[in-house]
Amino acid sequence: MDITIQPRLLRGTVHVPPSKSMAHRLLICAAFAKSPSDLICPQINDDIAATAECLNRICHAVVRTDSGYNICPYQYDTDCSPARVYLNCYESGATLRFLLPIVGALGIDALFEMEGRLSQRPLSPLWEEMERMGCNLSRPTENTIRCTGRLRPGHYCMDGSISSQFISGLMLALPLIDGEANLEITGNIESRPYIEMTRQVLARFEQGCPNQINVEGDWSNGAFWVSAAYLGSDDLCIQNLDDDSIQGDRAILEILPLLTKSHCTISASDIPDLIPILSVVAAENQGAVFTDIHRLRYKESDRVASIIAMIESLGGKAEATYNTLTIHGTGLHGGTVNSFHDHRIAMSAAIAATVCKKQITILDAECVNKSYPNFWDDYQALGGKYAQFLR
Repeated sequence: MDITIQPRLLRGTVHVPPSKSMAHRLLICAAFAKSPSDLICPQINDDIAATAECLNRICHAVVRTDSGYNICPYQYDTDCSPARVYLNCYESGATLRFLLPIVGALGIDALFEMEGRLSQRPLSPLWEEMERMGCNLSRPTENTIRCTGRLRPGHYCMDGSISSQFISGLMLALPLIDGEANLEITGNIESRPYIEMTRQVLARFEQGCPNQINVEGDWSNGAFWVSAAYLGSDDLCIQNLDDDSIQGDRAILEILPLLTKSHCTISASDIPDLIPILSVVAAENQGAVFTDIHRLRYKESDRVASIIAMIESLGGKAEATYNTLTIHGTGLHGGTVNSFHDHRIAMSAAIAATVCKKQITILDAECVNKSYPNFWDDYQALGGKYAQFLR
């Protein structure tokens, strides 16, 4: 589906959907808790659904309800022979990287299937650490991973500079290992707030499983509306965002004012998901240099390349080195944007349309389903005018 948007500001009230980062962690912890719980998560995206579906195949614990999920934990008997399970992660990196250590801790023979660019996204050094500690991992095909064996107790070590999801996956899995296990994090830690989120969720369940769990609003998706307001759609009322949230992308509030200043340099280390929309805002202001961008090349698209393509397609100017992305404050005018099937590129281009002089066409606009299926409905409800075309 392609969408063509007419330039206009947005106004009205928007309710930000639940945080998918938080939902992944809450679903996993609830599935292996000591008592049942209800997860209040009324809006489900493709990534959350992938984790719920995989958990259901692992432990038959998760039931979809009108308000979210009902979770009745299944207690594994570690003396039983492990079952063989098939787990489709679709395009969700969190689902794969969190559940790979989980099945290893439980000793399950599991075959993971990956779609889109997920098979190209790195798994090292998590792969090597799991093999060192008792699992056998293989790639039967380009798009599948098989995990057999069982993670043993002991001392685990993980480099924090590659992906916080590797660390979070081990943090979620170690309590399920039959015996004492601990994790040491070495090197520079990327996306530290996501690790703290995992720590917070684990601590919540260690204190006792809540009967009802509300998934807070998603600052990563809310950042698009916050940026729209900053770009001139100042009659927006944005609901369901917690100002005290531990989510790293809450930093959008502090970063946006920096983009009005010349020679602005911002590290992407803790906020990789904000860089597409920040690039749009930078292009409409004084420009910016984003550093520590190497991990953006391994997202749903090569986000360094797709951000540059988006900015240039809209009449702006951008360039990159291995670890820096420079956006020039030339303004944006309109044009056709290839989303590269990346939800954050599509939504960033939609917000760019609020300030462009000419219409914007976004290719493969349905990719927003990965994190925000209601995005286009919300965009239209706020006064956005667009037409959609099926290929």
